Amino acid sequence: MEMNIALLPGDGIGPEVVAQAVKVVDAIGKKFGHQISYKEGMVGACAIDAVGDPYPDATHEICAAADAVLFGAIGHPKFDNDPKAKVRPEQGLLRMRQKLGLFANVRPTFTFPSLVHKSPLKLDRVDGADFVFFRELTGGVYFGEPRGRNEQGTKAFDTNVYTKEEIVRLARMGFEAAQGRRKLLTCVDKANVMATSRLWRETVQELAPEYPDVKVEYEFVDAVAMRLIQWPKAYDVLITENLFGDILTDEASVISGSMGLMPSASLGSKVKLFEPIHGSYPQAAGKDIANPLGTVLSAAMMFDYAFGLKAEAQAITDVVNLSLAEGYVTEDIAEGGTAYKTSQVGDWLAAKILG
Repeated sequence: MEMNIALLPGDGIGPEVVAQAVKVVDAIGKKFGHQISYKEGMVGACAIDAVGDPYPDATHEICAAADAVLFGAIGHPKFDNDPKAKVRPEQGLLRMRQKLGLFANVRPTFTFPSLVHKSPLKLDRVDGADFVFFRELTGGVYFGEPRGRNEQGTKAFDTNVYTKEEIVRLARMGFEAAQGRRKLLTCVDKANVMATSRLWRETVQELAPEYPDVKVEYEFVDAVAMRLIQWPKAYDVLITENLFGDILTDEASVISGSMGLMPSASLGSKVKLFEPIHGSYPQAAGKDIANPLGTVLSAAMMFDYAFGLKAEAQAITDVVNLSLAEGYVTEDIAEGGTAYKTSQVGDWLAAKILG
């Protein structure tokens, strides 16, 4: 198969971890006989510094023409610490999602047998946890209008807007995923307070009879935030709106023991994008110490979701599990053992794939 992949390394540790994922993707291509080509684009703070735009038109053209997008990270402290900045890296991320039609963010959370003891939760709570969030990505308060401040600058406002169509297309993805898993779907909302959440709940209730094999539960977002810590194994597939999903998936990402381990996919009608859940971690940029496994597992999701190549995806997952079991890992999870460099882990994974 021929594959054209857009690379968006982004900011901070993004270029380093994406480089390791490319090593793994190239090894898979060689082993399974695929022809893989790449085009690289700028996004985020680096794009602002270079051209004044966090998501330049040239980058969008590269992404729109690709079969899949592999993305690193976005963000820089100079923008985080300046709330008055007119142009911000995150604006590029939101615009990229909107222009590429990436309306569904798929974020799995699972544990690794060799790392489950590193979870901040007790072993009996977390061992065997395996759930996935479907977060709506292009609606809600991040995109709603109007937004702004009053003339005096003493009052600010954002608008949370959802249409039934936006909810239906995300919810159907969740129902279909649940059918292939444990047949449990949780709709996460705040229907006791918010009109948009009531529309979410009503819409999911209307869809539920079309999926009689799926049990549907409805929970308020604050309850889910607690239960994710109290008993994460209670969940299978969760669907929710943009803001709630943003917060809950970051909470869930640490359950496995390290934020550097979880992958994600952003799906839509035009192209699919794959990225690790962690941020740009600017303190580690250029030091060759960042954990690349979340990005590598995002590449595994790419082979599965973008190309339907499950054997290739499994080969990557298997080699990541092997690296964890054998302790060939970066300093964040080395636990007193040998801590390998980011680039060394990438080399090791690629070599193991090629056997």
